[in-house]
Amino acid sequence: MGLKSLCRRAVLAATVLVCYAGFAVPTAGIAAESRRPITEKDLLKFSWVADPRLSPDGARIVYVRVSVDEKKDTYTTSLWQVSTATGQARPLSAGPRDSSPRWSPDGKTLAFLRSAEKDGKPEPPQIYLLSIEGGEARALSDLPKGAGGISWSPDSRRIAFTSSTKDEDIKKSGEGDKPKKSDVRVIKRAVYRLNGAGYLETDRPDHIWMVELPTDAAAPPPAAKQITQGEFEEESPVWSPDSSQLYFISDRAREAYYQPADGDIYAVSANGGPIRRVVDIDGPIFGAFALSPDGRQIACVGFVNGKPEYSYTQPDLFVADLSSGAAPRNLTADYDFDIGDGIGGDQRAPRATSSYRPVWSADGRSIVIASAERGRANLKRFDAASGQTSDVTTGDHEIAEYTATPDGSRFAAVISQPSEVGELYLLAQGAPPRRLTRGNSELFDTLQLSAPEEINYPSFDGQKIQGWVFKPPGFEAGKKYPLILNIHGGPHIAWGYTFFHEVQWMAAKGYVVLYTNPRGSTSYGQKFGNSIQFNYPGDDAKDLLAGVDYLLGRGYVDVNRLGVTGGSGGGVLTNWLVGQTDRFKAAVSQRSIADWASWWYTADFTLFTPTWFRGAPWREEADFKARSPLTYVEKIKTPLMLIEGEADLRTPPGAGGEQLFRALKYLKRPVVMVQFPGENHDLSRTGKPSHRIERLQHIVGWFDKYLQGVSKPEYDLPPAGAVRQEAP
Repeated sequence: MGLKSLCRRAVLAATVLVCYAGFAVPTAGIAAESRRPITEKDLLKFSWVADPRLSPDGARIVYVRVSVDEKKDTYTTSLWQVSTATGQARPLSAGPRDSSPRWSPDGKTLAFLRSAEKDGKPEPPQIYLLSIEGGEARALSDLPKGAGGISWSPDSRRIAFTSSTKDEDIKKSGEGDKPKKSDVRVIKRAVYRLNGAGYLETDRPDHIWMVELPTDAAAPPPAAKQITQGEFEEESPVWSPDSSQLYFISDRAREAYYQPADGDIYAVSANGGPIRRVVDIDGPIFGAFALSPDGRQIACVGFVNGKPEYSYTQPDLFVADLSSGAAPRNLTADYDFDIGDGIGGDQRAPRATSSYRPVWSADGRSIVIASAERGRANLKRFDAASGQTSDVTTGDHEIAEYTATPDGSRFAAVISQPSEVGELYLLAQGAPPRRLTRGNSELFDTLQLSAPEEINYPSFDGQKIQGWVFKPPGFEAGKKYPLILNIHGGPHIAWGYTFFHEVQWMAAKGYVVLYTNPRGSTSYGQKFGNSIQFNYPGDDAKDLLAGVDYLLGRGYVDVNRLGVTGGSGGGVLTNWLVGQTDRFKAAVSQRSIADWASWWYTADFTLFTPTWFRGAPWREEADFKARSPLTYVEKIKTPLMLIEGEADLRTPPGAGGEQLFRALKYLKRPVVMVQFPGENHDLSRTGKPSHRIERLQHIVGWFDKYLQGVSKPEYDLPPAGAVRQEAP
């Protein structure tokens, strides 16, 4: 499941000295009558903008363009450049696996990662250099385990990066025949595999390396030098302004899952040597931080661990003074929203991501960073001394990614709206946002999309809950429509104003779609987010049912045609709801949990600290059982589809859908299970394009059968009992 409270949050950050007028990105108008409804297969035509990087002079933006290779059933990533003056875009590389562009501080060279393919499989990514004056990209690294985390030195002469390569790998790579290595694993840690990555090589931590740029382009690249060593992993290297030091994040605790979450900032000489801890907030610091222009302060995002520990802890913006050694200051202690956070959905760029590093204003007086507030994500400015807050952007949208020029006068931002997959915008001082890319215009100009209607309704105890309603294109007043309640995962994330293909297609198929942010969701404050601790599922399920009742009161939803679906944490709530009520006539549970105890033992991370449960399953047996949907399986009469990724290590099928499927088959209840080979927990976001389409087809197909009476023979269940052989 999303399990965001236990995973490192992405931080969206940047800073300006001068104040922009708060602006709203204009929303595209609803399509004309001649346009057609969106389909599930339109996903194949989408292109995504990711990891935008504004040149130091603000004249150009290099970004990653992600598109679908339908023939190979995969995604390609290539580098593109767009002029901020003219909006003219051109490709810099053909891909298919180029990513992570990073400008040199002098603006003359672009470093990026390229993963070559061998025998149809991607090789570890290596660092390549591309001169802005033209020419072919040339390799800078050639390490057996690849490279990542590119960070230029301020003098543009060196690059720091991370790699898990060992000395023995380099020695073996030059040898001929290699002895066969045993494939038997001796596992000593409780966390030994990770969703999407598979089994972890815990004896291979990422360390920081450094490589000099060659002075002669024709000469072979110099050998890289390893800067840090040891048993602990380092990430997110950042140079000091004078290029003498490297700062990085590390959690230097053995078997850290026995302790509250942590992660501190350390420093090491660029030539190597002893490391020292420089920032500690008594909690985790996420992988995006920035030094002030004078190098005396660090801005970072993280949270202080609660006492007792929380299920959800709201992230804050901290500033640490390196010169004084004083304790870091929490600039957002009085700002009760999620710093460095965005909005959940299904249309973030697959296979291309970036971290969102704070960018200081030129005089070090202010910091701009993205924040999630009530289903929206915008840029906020915080005074670096007082924490005073002001808006940089406003609007019903999600600012998903961005970078800024060194002086903070311009931003390159990926902005997603309910009517538009994220596109690239230029945000400049004193000017409205200017759209620079239109990668999906040719398609979207032909589509008739639905616009979300925001609702705010009271729950069972009077708590206000925010939600959104998507109505079918051509909605007719007075007509009764089937409803799909779509539940987000996490449980600590938020849905809101971002493009959501799944919901758009459900509406296009004739359904009213409701999605809400029940208690436990982010972007509504610490108390609201943590209110489900030791009570999940529980009151959040009541919030969802109150939303259904609210729409029924409007008169256009058919009470006899209610459906419910959700993935991950939303799958948990789907399983829970159908075991508590028979109001829903069909349900689709995706990548879910049925039995908390089984999941505790098999998930890819641990719950060894008292965040979700107060103890281990054998000590808290009654609580684990009371909150497990499987406990109420006898009450499930709703026709249920279970969607599972066979390689899902976050919510393993054996702790979720497979259990419910076997139990419901025993009870002879209407149930089917749809399994996707090779897919992990991120099926709906980064799965194979064909699988993402088939997933949508199965979800809506199940609802079509039970809510609309459409014939779906593929889901018809065979009659039980023996088949007698008739005599000839």
